[in-house]
Amino acid sequence: MDKVNVLVIEDNATEKEALLKVLQANNYNVVGVASSHKEALELFTSKKVDIVIVDIYLNGVPEGITFAETLSILPNQSKPFVFLTSTTDRNIFERAKLTNPFSYLLKPFNELELLYALELAIEKFYAQNDVFLGDEEDTIISNEFLFIKKGKSLKKVAISDILYIEVEEKYCNIVTEKEKFVILISLTKILELLNPNLFYRTHRNYIVNSDKIIEIIPVDNLIILTGNHKITLSDKYKDFMKKVKMLK
Repeated sequence: MDKVNVLVIEDNATEKEALLKVLQANNYNVVGVASSHKEALELFTSKKVDIVIVDIYLNGVPEGITFAETLSILPNQSKPFVFLTSTTDRNIFERAKLTNPFSYLLKPFNELELLYALELAIEKFYAQNDVFLGDEEDTIISNEFLFIKKGKSLKKVAISDILYIEVEEKYCNIVTEKEKFVILISLTKILELLNPNLFYRTHRNYIVNSDKIIEIIPVDNLIILTGNHKITLSDKYKDFMKKVKMLK
């Protein structure tokens, strides 16, 4: 399980330190801090960024909005971002709205407001609303990652690392080679969100990542995965074998 990567765009030293303190205390990974539009774009395009916190005014100019406007025209570069500002200027607010920010915070921020804003931004960006409502581990599923709520912070797991998913009522056990964790999501919902060309149901309680299959033994109703993990294959779901293009 990895940390969520955050890019911070802030030119005020005091505000920057406050942001870094909150993010690091809640297990977010700050991949860079920019103080200008140019520096922000350089970091954004060179780092693996999951979400951006953007101060609207940089060096007295609303370059944060310019940065957000630039994101909308960069091919395949869209990421959720949160505006942070001390201005109450209505014209600036209206201009900022046109960039479709995923949250908008006024300074001085407090820790809980910031953490909630990050959660909401990821929910809205991946169009999976009301996921992080409870205190239990809940998750957003994107094309590449699971974003899992643990306490007040978010963690991420690469979809490609998943070996299989074991379903237990309304919970799913996600198993990778390195770890196992539980998320609160139904079988129906997780099947809707996962790539149907990669993940297949092999049993009423199992979903398998086909890229991790080493061997299928139909006579024994058995699937062997990377790391010698063994998963049940029921007769009802054996048709999935026709869809698997290549086995390792």
